Amino acid sequence: MSDGRDVQAVIVGAGPAGIRAAQTLAAAGLRPIVLDEAPRAGGQIYRQPPPNFRRGPRELYGFEHRKASRLHAAMRSLASDVDYRPGSLVWNCENGVLDVLRDGSNHTVGYTHLILATGATDRVLPFPGWTTPGVYTLGGAQVALKFQGCGIGQRVAFMGTGPLLYLVAYQYAKAGARVAAVLDTARTADGWAALPGMLRSPSLVAKGFYTMAWLRLHGVPMYRGVRPDHVVGRERVTGVVCRRDDATGSQPLRIACDALGYGLGLRAETQLAGLAGCSFAYHPRDRAWLPERDPAGRSSAPGVYLAGDGAGIAGADAAELAGERAALALLEDIGRPVDAARVRRLDRGLARQQRLRNALERAFPFPEDWPASLDDGVVLCRCEEITVGLLREAARTHGAAELNRGKALTRVGMGRCQGRMCGAAAAEVLAQASGLPLPDVGRLRPQPPVKPIPVHLFSAVNGEAAADTGMQAAP
Repeated sequence: MSDGRDVQAVIVGAGPAGIRAAQTLAAAGLRPIVLDEAPRAGGQIYRQPPPNFRRGPRELYGFEHRKASRLHAAMRSLASDVDYRPGSLVWNCENGVLDVLRDGSNHTVGYTHLILATGATDRVLPFPGWTTPGVYTLGGAQVALKFQGCGIGQRVAFMGTGPLLYLVAYQYAKAGARVAAVLDTARTADGWAALPGMLRSPSLVAKGFYTMAWLRLHGVPMYRGVRPDHVVGRERVTGVVCRRDDATGSQPLRIACDALGYGLGLRAETQLAGLAGCSFAYHPRDRAWLPERDPAGRSSAPGVYLAGDGAGIAGADAAELAGERAALALLEDIGRPVDAARVRRLDRGLARQQRLRNALERAFPFPEDWPASLDDGVVLCRCEEITVGLLREAARTHGAAELNRGKALTRVGMGRCQGRMCGAAAAEVLAQASGLPLPDVGRLRPQPPVKPIPVHLFSAVNGEAAADTGMQAAP
């Protein structure tokens, strides 16, 4: 059994999964390093505002304000028991060493055991005008409200699908913004079909019905079964036009707005898992290649564990359970005793959350018809200004039936975001153009940096700095 002195545990991410993992390791006597890209712990869903912000937890987090407050308090209580490093962007992982951008310089952090709790970001598909100023992701709109205390516009429309769509619209309306409309790509029949599965969590169903009823009572129009046609406006959004299928055929729906929040559910942030050597497998429910893990969170790479939405979208409650479970797996692997009854409760809880997630995917399905409806001129990769038509041509003319081949021929996914924002859409377009099932086009191979960093930092890397158990600036 290890006494912990030969163990350097590092946690990437301080959302629900990362906080619970840190709490569990600290309770066992370890002192993990927690690397958090944000300035304060909480992750995206429980993002904390800057100090002296005037809105309270109930206003910021709504129904989840007690959970948010508990997590924030838990992290504060760990101040002397963990090495918490906010403002740390982990951009590479190789041979047991993390490259980290902090305070404008590159640092290295060595680890023997690594828990990746990297979370998720919005999944978006392109449509005409989606790059117009004033179009934001749903997550971006939420960050503006939670962290900066402002809205993305004065008359805002929200479009896409998933629980986040209604939550952000509700949060904006509660904050006093004028919500022009909620435009859901899912159909009413989808919700009713999923209801039996969602009744496993009556509180979740009640919250959903309450949110929708509140929006209706406050005059917010809500439409289901829509598909975006185009954004109106050149220098700035002035409206959005959608198609709505009903008994009389496809009807145009025009919504006047000065901003649009948009997203089609969430996408797991898996780049670091790929760089850490984890094996991946295709998951039909998520329509994505995800790192393989056992029920405890162990990946295929020795000493690397996965927790939270970064390993597959399941929500904040599941992330808390998964963070604790991954930490217990780590403790088991170094020979520390763990509470077997607690492990069984966590495993049962995670299984319930997965069943609930299946029901939510049924209620808010991915619009599989979307890629075929796109015009060739629509921008697919905004970093490199690559259009849908260019990728289709690579598939049909040059036989680029695999995503990395399409990347090599068109530069899609080679920009600042390294395919984080366009990769899912590129896979959908390439599969449609090639006539192949989505899994067959593969996934983009991760390349460092996984997020943009200053170019001058590359001269400080290349193995010149020796990693240790702390964080040191590379020469």
